[in-house]
Amino acid sequence: MIDCPFRAIDQLLNEGKHKPRVIIVDFHAEATSEKIAMGHYLDGRVSAVLGTHTHVGTTDTRLFPQGTAYVTDVGMTGPIDSVIGMETDVIIQRFLTGIPHRMSVAKGRTMFNAVSVRIDERSGRATSIDRIYKEVR
Repeated sequence: MIDCPFRAIDQLLNEGKHKPRVIIVDFHAEATSEKIAMGHYLDGRVSAVLGTHTHVGTTDTRLFPQGTAYVTDVGMTGPIDSVIGMETDVIIQRFLTGIPHRMSVAKGRTMFNAVSVRIDERSGRATSIDRIYKEVR
């Protein structure tokens, strides 16, 4: 087992003889620095590195110099008036007391976060990445 995500992705990319031209990496990590470093590390080796985990969409969509599309966090689809999708009161009490409480999904208006990535099928290089954010009532 490999604990380092950088070594693990190297191993995955080196497996097999026939790799697809289009490779999209969903990098589920907490630290933004780790996600950005992974984007640079994989630039030109994969089509896109899309960060996930924090539920908060970032506005740093970009194309790296060798054609890899990147965003630090795609963001969540879920309730707007919430703490990462959960009822706010329960989360605040958890922070104030340090005591875990049962969490429940918040109600009300929702948001849809996503990115649209265009990729040249011949080269596997991304040609654009755009953030998508919609509120749904």
